[in-house]
Amino acid sequence: MRLYTMAVALFFGLVGSIQAERTPFWGAREPVPFETPADQLRNGEFTWAPQLAPSGPIVVLVSLEEQRAYTYRNGLLIGIASVSTGKPGYETPNGVFQTFLKDKDHHSTKYHNAAMPYTQKITQDGVALHAGGVPGYPESHGCVHLPSEFARLLFDAAPTGMTVVISKAGAAPEEFRHPPFLSPVTDHGELAQQRHLSAEASYRWQPQQSLQGPLSILLSRYDERVLVLRNGVEIGRAKVAFRNPRKPVGSHVFVAKEGGQSSGLFEHQWVGVGLVGHMSDANTRPDPQVVNEITIPADFAALLAPEIRPGTTLMVVDAPVLEHTTGLDMAVLSSFPDH
Repeated sequence: MRLYTMAVALFFGLVGSIQAERTPFWGAREPVPFETPADQLRNGEFTWAPQLAPSGPIVVLVSLEEQRAYTYRNGLLIGIASVSTGKPGYETPNGVFQTFLKDKDHHSTKYHNAAMPYTQKITQDGVALHAGGVPGYPESHGCVHLPSEFARLLFDAAPTGMTVVISKAGAAPEEFRHPPFLSPVTDHGELAQQRHLSAEASYRWQPQQSLQGPLSILLSRYDERVLVLRNGVEIGRAKVAFRNPRKPVGSHVFVAKEGGQSSGLFEHQWVGVGLVGHMSDANTRPDPQVVNEITIPADFAALLAPEIRPGTTLMVVDAPVLEHTTGLDMAVLSSFPDH
């Protein structure tokens, strides 16, 4: 029996070694000087300087037009990489996402068991950040291909729940629709039946529905609602009032920083990740012209404020987000994702 066990272990060890040898290595093996401008990176090159921000939440901004990924930690740029996104017919989706699954040695279930090292999934239908070919133009089936060494460094540095923003460079904020990762789902990964607030209720708060995972807050001017989700599961919602409900506010994406102290919902220090093409928005507080014109029930804000941690994502959008106003089924993040 012992001999059989050793033989099986040897066999699988040999198979693993063969697979490792067959896994391609894409791009540069080490970073180029950090001061290298993004538009001067060659195919497969990247910069990486994590010492500039040793800790804090990580945000990755992917520019489809530039074919570049910008990585920020706690509001500071720590790396830029050349990437390859989805080719025509397999376009990489625009939007704001959070990673929900990490797999160092992932292989595709769709495309002939193709190697996808250092996978960090952002959608249930398989879109992910991972090591892959970086020829200088979109060639993937929807994923974001990264240079192999950069993919490894990012994989090791980023926690599950990292925020990923994907857009065209300079895209207008209005082009962002309902962010997919904010669709509430049940514990079994099914679209949750969204229950309307009763006429007399100003909010609902059920943190027991999801006790751990990344926290996301979405404020919709159209619906005059704030939705709070943890690990993709709705734990609360409230009616809110916009001072000028007819005036568009655009789309704003913020991530709570590490080290900030808070006495209220909007008193945290935030990284304004803005949109790709608006890099000057980094390391700012939420635009007071946006959040200062929104009134949230005081009781609800008092319940929500203690739940905010570094890495919490806050979005303010004009767009409708409730199921009866969007008509969209976009549940792509769950507590029990389909691998």
